Amino acid sequence: MDLKCVSNIKCDQGAIRSVRFNVDGEYCLTCGSDKKIKLWNPFKELCLKTYAGHGDCVMDACGSCDSSELASCGADKSVVLWDVSDGRVKRRLRQHAAAVNCVVYNEDSSVVVSGSNDNTVCCWDTRSRNNSPIQVLKEAKDSITKVLVTGNQILTGSLDCFLRTYDIRMGNLDADFIGNPISCISSTQDNMCTLVSCTDSTLKLMDRQKGELLNEYTGHTVGDYFIENCVFHNDSIIISGSTCGHLWCWDFVSAKLIEKLKPNGNVSYTQSINSISTHPSKKVLVASCGPCISLWSE
Repeated sequence: MDLKCVSNIKCDQGAIRSVRFNVDGEYCLTCGSDKKIKLWNPFKELCLKTYAGHGDCVMDACGSCDSSELASCGADKSVVLWDVSDGRVKRRLRQHAAAVNCVVYNEDSSVVVSGSNDNTVCCWDTRSRNNSPIQVLKEAKDSITKVLVTGNQILTGSLDCFLRTYDIRMGNLDADFIGNPISCISSTQDNMCTLVSCTDSTLKLMDRQKGELLNEYTGHTVGDYFIENCVFHNDSIIISGSTCGHLWCWDFVSAKLIEKLKPNGNVSYTQSINSISTHPSKKVLVASCGPCISLWSE
């Protein structure tokens, strides 16, 4: 694998909680502890717009399918919908009783799904004027750390050690006990497997239909941090952040460690790499480490 750090960007947002590519990968969003969101062209190292309106640090953000709207969530217990072009707050959604850790749109951006430290997952209709959620999922017994939406399924990872798959169309719930608190989940491109990051510093590849453990990836350290992972390069490489400031890369099939990558440049990277976002079509990813983000490309 020939993945190189091509640029480092200091975001001036305090600690970067998460970084996300938009739907076509032309831009990315950074969520900061300074209560702001920034829209970037990472390829030109250019900040295009700043969105301010949260009352506490911003934990996650996501762009809509047409890039006209973005959703964000934060430690102020709210989910906020923004107009991308003028930076206006379109709606402020309040239902959660604790910090909101993650937010994601469905495929056509008609629904926003959020997960919180209050153990619930809320589904919000983005086209309605009703500020109450259309559905609240209350099965978790501890904080929701990550939510994924694929087709008619909602997947949630929780600190109660369960990976839950909700089939909204069929009304079914499958709960897989992983054995350790879950800090992050991600999906393979074919949506057949789920990659689960646990607080015992292991990555587990789970079969989505059968709930079987297919592979396990170890060596990195995550500590008490929510360290993100991803499946890269057409489902051939597993990548995870770590508390040592490296990107760890494993072979998908053999689970053998391929490489440990460290950002270069003048920025001092002594903190954890906590957030990773892959480009939707190119072999490119962006990762956050402390107050900076780094762009990686072949």
